[in-house]
Amino acid sequence: MVATDAETARRRRLRRRLRWWYRDAGRDLPWRHSRDPWAVLVSETMLQQTQAARVAARYPAFLARFPPPAAMAAATPADVVVEWAGLGYNRRAVSLHATATALVERHGGAVPRDVAALTALPGVGPYTARAVRAFSFDAPAAPVDTNVARVLARLVAGAACSRSQAQRLADELAPRYAPGEWASALMELGATVCTARRPACRSCPVVGDCAWAATPSGDDPAAASAHRARPQAAFAGSDRQARGRLVAALQRGPVAQARLAQAAGVADTTRLERLVARLIADGLAERRDGELRLPGR
Repeated sequence: MVATDAETARRRRLRRRLRWWYRDAGRDLPWRHSRDPWAVLVSETMLQQTQAARVAARYPAFLARFPPPAAMAAATPADVVVEWAGLGYNRRAVSLHATATALVERHGGAVPRDVAALTALPGVGPYTARAVRAFSFDAPAAPVDTNVARVLARLVAGAACSRSQAQRLADELAPRYAPGEWASALMELGATVCTARRPACRSCPVVGDCAWAATPSGDDPAAASAHRARPQAAFAGSDRQARGRLVAALQRGPVAQARLAQAAGVADTTRLERLVARLIADGLAERRDGELRLPGR
């Protein structure tokens, strides 16, 4: 799609005004003070389905425990999960450990800047790879998360966007100069102003150039976009809940075989054994002396 002169001018205004707003109104979040690629990779993994405030409270101590990838690779997955407690799904901690191990084995402990090399790492998808490129290396990249996709659909397109359309729009808008700052500004607008349920249009710094605000029908284009947030599956009674209970119990000490069902809150022995087997396969538990333990504990 070739932008008209008027559209090109509108996009320039959006970039300029949104950047000015972000420099003045952007939240002071700890990961925004570092361009270290490992620190960025850790923060992006933490921020997946976890609120920024919770991550901000835990991020500095977690990074101090595992400052380079080699420090995490030298630890066990269980060590990482213990430090991860309170940050959501333990599988993300296990995945991050696998990423650190791959970085040591394939890249000498350094985080690559190439998208193909980044996405070849376990647990690193296209969004995270682009985020590392933009925020760490200030290289041309346009990470699109749920917040960015919502902003693009409302502000720029004024229409629902598929995943490919949202990414294409983001690529077109990404500036050559300071693409990381621009990506942060888009995310900040989506997180604090252009929110999913109650967008604060009256306080939006770019409402004058918003395609949705100029649409007579008023239908929210983000509501039908591919990147919209979807409700999570029920947690109560799920394998995720049972697994979390088991890990929490193991952090307190070894659990005897006879107490596993109580610790996990699972009566079905077949399901319980499947959960235990998965924990062992993930490196989060081991059987020793008739008990289930954290590895090395």
